[in-house]
Amino acid sequence: MMTIDQLTEKVIGMAMEIHRHMGPRYSESIYHRSLEVELAAAAIPFESEVPINVFYKGRIVGKFAADLVITISKKLLIELKSCENIVKAHEAQTVNYLTATGIDHGLILNFGAQSLQFKRKFRLYRPSGNPID
Repeated sequence: MMTIDQLTEKVIGMAMEIHRHMGPRYSESIYHRSLEVELAAAAIPFESEVPINVFYKGRIVGKFAADLVITISKKLLIELKSCENIVKAHEAQTVNYLTATGIDHGLILNFGAQSLQFKRKFRLYRPSGNPID
């Protein structure tokens, strides 16, 4: 079984392959479906558009949807973008999703830049230093 780091690297490799073939010109939904094709071909189990409920005192006070959640290797939440750059708001959004789901590991993939951009995020604070951060 793959470690979470190996899984993350594999997903980044898939995203790079998609970006190499398609470039930065399409909408997020096109890249989303393309990554689903890659994950299915690699037999990596995933869920798409995963509903996330936010609770306050036992009541649902908000709802989101995570783009993709890989359901092996302790789970990996993937947030897809097709914009000029990954910004702090994207990072905050991903950490909020991680907090609401209890998933420890997140990955932001931005297909909209000239080169694929990616950023790992964690539910709990971790100092930088991982070579793929």
